[in-house]
Order: sequence, then structure tokens, then C-alpha cells
Amino acid sequence: MRIRFRMAIPVLLFTALSTHAQNNQSEMSGNTTLTNESMQPPVAEKKPKELIAHGDTRIDPYYWMNDYFKKGADSDKVVTYLRMENQYYESQTSGTKVLQEKLYDEMKARIKEKDESVPVFKNGYFYYSRQVEGKDYFVYCRKKGDLKAEEEILLDVNAMAEGHNYFSATGFDVSMDNKLLAYGVDVLSRRMYNIYIKNLETGEIYKDVIPETEGGPVWANDNKTIFYTAKNPVTLLSEKIKKHVLGTDAKRDIVVYEEKDPTNYIGVEKTKSDKYILISSQATLSSEVRYINADKPNDVFVLFQPRMKEVLYSVDHANNLFYIRTNSDAKNFRIMTSSETNTKKEGWKELIPHDKNILIQGFDLFKNYLAISERKNGLTQVHIIDTRNNASHYLPFDEPAYTASIGYNPDYNTEYLRFNYTSLTTPSSVYDYHMGKQQKILKKQQEVVGDFNASDYTTERLFATAADGTKIPISIVYKNGFNKDGQSPLLLYGYGSYGASMDASFSSVRLSLLNRGFAFAIAHIRGGQEMGRYWYEDGKMLKKKNTFTDFIDCAKYLMQQKYTSKEHLYASGGSAGGLLMGAVVNMQPDIWKGIIAGVPFVDVVTTMSDPTIPLTTNEYDEWGNPANKESYFYMKSYSPYDNVEAKAYPNMLITTGLHDSQVQYFEPAKWVAKLRDLKTDNNKILLYTNMTAGHGGASGRFKALKDRAREYAFLFMLEGISN
Repeated sequence: MRIRFRMAIPVLLFTALSTHAQNNQSEMSGNTTLTNESMQPPVAEKKPKELIAHGDTRIDPYYWMNDYFKKGADSDKVVTYLRMENQYYESQTSGTKVLQEKLYDEMKARIKEKDESVPVFKNGYFYYSRQVEGKDYFVYCRKKGDLKAEEEILLDVNAMAEGHNYFSATGFDVSMDNKLLAYGVDVLSRRMYNIYIKNLETGEIYKDVIPETEGGPVWANDNKTIFYTAKNPVTLLSEKIKKHVLGTDAKRDIVVYEEKDPTNYIGVEKTKSDKYILISSQATLSSEVRYINADKPNDVFVLFQPRMKEVLYSVDHANNLFYIRTNSDAKNFRIMTSSETNTKKEGWKELIPHDKNILIQGFDLFKNYLAISERKNGLTQVHIIDTRNNASHYLPFDEPAYTASIGYNPDYNTEYLRFNYTSLTTPSSVYDYHMGKQQKILKKQQEVVGDFNASDYTTERLFATAADGTKIPISIVYKNGFNKDGQSPLLLYGYGSYGASMDASFSSVRLSLLNRGFAFAIAHIRGGQEMGRYWYEDGKMLKKKNTFTDFIDCAKYLMQQKYTSKEHLYASGGSAGGLLMGAVVNMQPDIWKGIIAGVPFVDVVTTMSDPTIPLTTNEYDEWGNPANKESYFYMKSYSPYDNVEAKAYPNMLITTGLHDSQVQYFEPAKWVAKLRDLKTDNNKILLYTNMTAGHGGASGRFKALKDRAREYAFLFMLEGISN
């Protein structure tokens, strides 16, 4: 089950900076050619509101900005204010418009516009998507039995997206008889999907429309029953699993499971064997699974194993066995099996034991093999076990920092494992690996149009020492010729929440930065899971400040090693990584030349105190519940919005989306207003709001490049790079 959390698509992770500023500075008279100094920033109205908890009073002068989605008296005022901020942003960056267009054209030119994914085989068909020249979206296709067969277009998402500012189609699931396609569509970027059903023989879109869902429909084996996750339209929480029968009114869909604990996420999926349908319910520290035979969709779901305190488990099925990944008595997880008739914990048998040095991230099942996704010393690895004789081996990788992951492998009977590989200098690559012969075949590598040569760039893996002695990994990349003299610009990226690991990966977009002299570094700080489950637990709840101090210590290490200096050091992070940005500028504002904070989660205490705000109750085990006095005061001690002070802050570009369902627009908007009101410097604080998008920004492969060009141009403006 995939957990949803306050995590922006880490666009800045996949876009590192580059080119030595001294080699590319233009003839500019300061910043006067780049900004309209005569325009003053908007001044937000203050309406002080008292927020009282545990005998403590906080005053929020900008609480009124929360009003847009409540449609109260201040709704129009909020939109007017955000538009004024956009106008101010435009005035202050007017001199970068030509550069932004150049960056956009440059990034777009590297993308192979006419492209196709590597097909995967499932139930008699090869499925793939292809991209059309000049189009933002994709065409979803299949061929029956043979790649030389006639192409069937299942969905042309380009045509579907016409007339929409935002469009997302996802969750494609084909019925077992291969005749029907169920899929989800979101046109508001609120991650609230309507499910549609298409007859693949006639092309008819059925009248069955299922609103307000998570967007991942699952077919039962009768080819007429769909299970799906229904969402609360106010809190956006996944609360119910429902069952829909073709031809019936969705309003009458039966609830087959309702989650009573608002801290849990729920979802529905099918096992690898297609024999069972699973309902998963998971919080940060515990989980629970229910199941039915997919041939019997009217059966009552059976509890696999009741939830246990601080025990996570997930389930798959193949070869008449259930396979369980669990952290029960295994901090870094182990793999167990159970029979189909006795699924309770007492009947589980250990297959892969726990190892304190290896995190088991997941696994995939095949007739004769088990493929395990692991993490050791902060790097990913793929472990293959022959289940016939328990012989095992690892796939070899030789770069200092990389990402290897198990791909989509729907075919149970195959000898081949599909896996993905990338690094900071190696474009995204898809391989088929023969698990018996131990041979890998490159099926596709991302083509970078133009003169890209991987050997022109260098990647390193470094370790900074945190204040408590912990070694923090850093992945870094730069173009050959980068000078380690303290005068080169560097962008440091971080996230550090939810156990999400920010691994090294390639981005053709990032070349626009590397080629201009910047180095790009990823700080693998605690709160992520790069070094195992322990790493995550040392950066959450009452240990959250480790995330922030780790990031600062990484920055200081890079300066000590002369990769950069405070006059040329930049930082970026999105969503919970935006919280990181807000915390580090409060704690150590003097070491950054500029900050980019995307959709930042900065009003921690207020948001986590309001259970009506989307995702709040799901995340008590991540941040804490402010109803608890200790949690309240700890969160207050680092919450970026609550800790803005009268002092100098670095230049900052802060972005948000009006329809963001993960981190609502008012958090960054209030933060900007408070920063401007209290800061004592003349640095720029800029807010840009996408008035039609949400948490992930613009949809479409080309529209998103506008966002990247905007961010890069801001950094180049500060560094004195104009071309």
C-alpha cells in the first residue's frame, strides 16, 4: 500500500544547479537590471487571532487567510492578495524573463518528444505508453500477444486533457477478461479522482461515474465488480472501501470497510497471484490487512492479522502462500510466510531474517524466485533468491551514488526481473535481468537530446559529521572543472520526513544548472530512511530537530571542504522539505545566499491542531498530536511560522498552489507575510502562487518546465548569471 503524505514531488531533487558563476556573469549593474525596485511588496492585513492550548497563547495575525476554501467573507480578499503577490514576484524578476524562456527552451530541447515506455506483459497483452511530439501528456496502449501485433489505443490522455488547466489520469486497471478499463481522473489537482469505465472493444465510456475517490480501482475476477477507496471531500481522508457493480448507481455502492481511526490511511489492491483482493489500513506505526477471494466479490473481508501496537506488516500472495513483510521483532523488517488457512501471527514462518544493517524495503514474487529491495549503508540493492534451493546473489552496481529499484513485474511465471537504475550522471535506465543466468539486458535508457556526455560530470559520496557524531551521507554532482575553492555556487537539497529516502537520480533538466557552474548535493538527513528504519525514527516526533541540524551540518561541511561558501550556498526543499527550509533559516539564517521552498509545510502547530485540515489526523505519529502538552511545546519550538523573528533572513522564493490539498496555500502565504513584517534585511522574499494547480505544481511534462525555469532563474539572478 502506498501511503500519502505531505511530500511534494521532489522536483528540485531531480534538478541540480551548475556552472561556475565567475565563468558566466554578465555585464550587469547589480540587480537593477533584474528587478523593479520601485514596486513595494504587498502588505497583508493583520487580524490578530488568539490560539490557546496548554495555557499557552499564540497570536496569529494572518489566520484570516485560511478563509478561501471555507468560502467566508475573506475569500475574495485572499485571492486578491495572492494575485498581488504574483504581481510583485513578476516585478522583482522581470529582468529574468528572457533567461526563463531560454531555460525553458533549453530544458525542453533535451527531451525526446516522441518516446515510448518499455512494454510489460500481463494476461496476454503487452502494455505501454507513448508520448507524442509537442504534447504534454501520453497515450496509453497495448498489443495482444506479440509486440508486432496491431496497436490498441486505450486512452489518449492528450485529447482527454484538452480544455483543462490541470489534468491527471491514473490508476489504470484492466478487467480479467481484458475487455474493460477502469481509471481515475482529477482536473483540480486536489487528488480527488472520479473513476470512469471504458469498454475496450467498443470504445464506449460507461455512464458509471464514481466520484470522490483515491483513484485506484481494483477489478474482482467476475469482470463486473470494482473495489475502490472513497475519500471525505472535506478532510480528503481515505475513509471507506466501497464496492461498485457495473450498471448500478454509484450512490448505492456498498461500504465493505470503514476505517474508524482517523490516523490511518486505507487502500485496496490485488495480490500478485490475482487470487486475493486486499484492504490495507496503515498508520505510521501500525497496520492491518483484510482479504477476500477475488473470485467471490460478495464475500465478507476476513481479517488477516489484527493491528498490533508499533507493528507494521504488508501482504502479497503467490504459490499458495501469503508472504508478509513486517517489523515485528525486526526494526529493519523481515519476510515471513503463512498458509492460506492460518494467517494469524502465531502461524507465520520466517523466510528472510532481520538484519540490523539491512533495511528490507519490499519484495516481488515469481514462480521460482524472490526479488528483495534492500538498503545498506544508505544505498539501494536488489537481492535475488532462488526459492527452489535458497541460492542467493545481489545485482552488481559500481557507482558511488545511485538508485536501483525493482520495476513493475506483473508476470509471475517469468525468469526475468524488470528493474530500474539511475545515478546523478546516468540517465534513467530500464533493464531485464535473467535471474537464473544472472545476465542483465538494457531495454531502454533515457535519451538526452543534444551533446550530453556522462563523462563530463563527476559524482561523489561524502559524509558530514553531525553535532552528535552521526555520519550523514551526501551525494553530490558537478561538471568537470568545478573549482573547490569556496567560490563556486552549490544547491543543497533535503527532505527528511516520513521515512522517504531521497536517492541519487538523473535529471536532464538539472544539466541547465550544472552547465552554469553549480554543484548539486543531496543531504541524506535523518527523518528519511536512507540508513534504515533507525534513521527514520531518529528524525521524527520528539527527535525531529535532528533533521534540521543534520542539514545545517551538511551545509557547514560542504563549506569547510571548499565546495562553496555562504556567499554562494543555496538550499531547496518542498512540502515537508519546505518545513526543513523554514526551520533552517530560523536556526541558521546567515549561511544561505538563497532559499527555494516549494509548497512548504510551515504552520506546524496550527495545522496539526485542526483535524478538519486534510491529512492532519493521519500524521500524528509523524509530528505529534498538539493535544499532548509535550508534543505541543516541542512542535512549537521548531515550527517555522511560530519562530519567525526580527532578524536578517536570506533571499527566498516560496511557491504554492491555490488548490493544494496536501499543504494548503495559506501556510506559505502567512509565512511570507510574517517574514516581511519582521525581517531586518533588504533581501527579497518572493511568493508565487499557481492559481490553477495543487501540490505537485503544473501537470504535463512541458508545463512543469516553466516551474523549473522560474526556480533556476531566481538562483541565477542571485548568483549574477544572466545567460
